[in-house]
Amino acid sequence: MPRLTPSAAALELGRALRTRREALPATRPRAAEALGYSADRVRQVETGRYPPGVDYMARWVAVYGELDQELRGLWDRVLAEGSRANGPELVVLPGDPAETMELAARLRSSDVDTATIETLTMTCERLCAEYAARSALELRREAQGWLHYVGRLLGKRTRLDQHRDLLVIAGWLMLLIGCLEYDSGMPSAAETTRLGALHLGQEADHTEIMAWAHEMAAWIAHTRHDLVATVAAARAGQEFARGASVAVQLIAHEARALARMGDEREVHAALERGHRVLGRLPKASNARNHFVVDPDKFDFYAMDVYLVGGDNTRAAGHAREVLRAGQGPDGKDRAPMRVSEARIALATVAIRQGDLEKADHDATTAFRADRKCLPSLLLVADQLGREMRQRYPDEQQTREFDERLTVLRRAANL
Repeated sequence: MPRLTPSAAALELGRALRTRREALPATRPRAAEALGYSADRVRQVETGRYPPGVDYMARWVAVYGELDQELRGLWDRVLAEGSRANGPELVVLPGDPAETMELAARLRSSDVDTATIETLTMTCERLCAEYAARSALELRREAQGWLHYVGRLLGKRTRLDQHRDLLVIAGWLMLLIGCLEYDSGMPSAAETTRLGALHLGQEADHTEIMAWAHEMAAWIAHTRHDLVATVAAARAGQEFARGASVAVQLIAHEARALARMGDEREVHAALERGHRVLGRLPKASNARNHFVVDPDKFDFYAMDVYLVGGDNTRAAGHAREVLRAGQGPDGKDRAPMRVSEARIALATVAIRQGDLEKADHDATTAFRADRKCLPSLLLVADQLGREMRQRYPDEQQTREFDERLTVLRRAANL
């Protein structure tokens, strides 16, 4: 591709890219590593000395998300000026990030190259890290776009290792999409997507993807109150986990189901096993990734186990720890789904202690969260509703909470 002539537009675009990078915040070396360029090339782009090409901007979109209106306008100006100076071969960056990547790959060569695989891997990591707080439907839409693009690449000529890499990326994307679908009240679509991820994991011989597909099965069964199926799926998934962090989450699902079955001895054995596995895991490189289990997530599951078992002190302690870990320095929820369920747990403890006002406050706050996992929230909220009806059947707060449960149940399609 011809090199663009430096221009006023390139200077403005470079400054804007630098401003976005510094706001992330990300150092220039860190950005260079993420984008797959040298720090000197990033510096040249940000100072306008080397206007970015389609490949550079494609990688920027893949790593940091779609261009905002200002960046897109500046990029269009750079391309327009470059086209006048260098001929008609330059094209305007498409609006769809997946189309951008396809264009970049096509300009480099007719086959998939290493840079494309690496960029897709980083994009997949970013999407999985956005699971906790981003709009479920919006994230699902973007993940589906990338999955379709990976599907197109799988139809191209690739080496065996590249083909497997693409299958793995597709598997993670399908797991993410399936989780988002179940969160959003689309259980049938979620099960179809889960099976697709399982088959991709089998084709790629990727045991961790297969283990997470079983984790999804356990999670779905648990929220449908099928406790026997929950335990079976959780134990089947542990056969594939092989020391990966998903083993901890599978054990947690097993413990939660056993707690609801009233098997106290097996519950404690499962929790101890989960703690041992967690203790052997290396420190997570990106704990924000939904498919990475860290100690904070285990606190979340232990909270539910102790709540079901009637250990209010431990349940409240774990709930407060979930709240602490789930809130940022600004007081905003970084993990709104976990935080909502922790508030429901505290509301349940408050009901058991005779504090209806606190229970009503915590439950109302929990339902206000924009990002919800509808089936999981319904599971714990149902328990709170039962205890409110038992202790305060005639109170207005109980009637209002029942109305919220009805709305939530309809939204979850359960």
